[in-house]
Amino acid sequence: QVRLVESGGGLVQAGGSLKLSCAASGRPFSGSAMGWFRQAPGKEREFVAAISCSVIDTYYTDSVKGRFTISRNNAKISLYLEMNSLNPEDTAVYFCAGRQVPVVSMNGYEYNYWGQGTQVTVSS
Repeated sequence: QVRLVESGGGLVQAGGSLKLSCAASGRPFSGSAMGWFRQAPGKEREFVAAISCSVIDTYYTDSVKGRFTISRNNAKISLYLEMNSLNPEDTAVYFCAGRQVPVVSMNGYEYNYWGQGTQVTVSS
């Protein structure tokens, strides 16, 4: 049983920063590509960022490039999303997700494991 648990969400003013964490357990983390997705109220879930198991490949949706950084620590079995210059459009529930393969994907349907989500609210 794979378990992903997010933390680090909260309320922040526009222009502020937050760092999300995702703790993984239950299967070899180092062999899994990982990603962050988000879902705003009334909107579909969208891809935010992804990272390969080797850490070599990272991908971002255009709206967060230059502001968000995805990283992972395989020794600590953790995934992170550092978010800077936040704006109200970033308000959403953020989900950590994992694949059974080391290759990155931006398609949520290709992820096998999901966390319960953590709320990020950015006030104007």
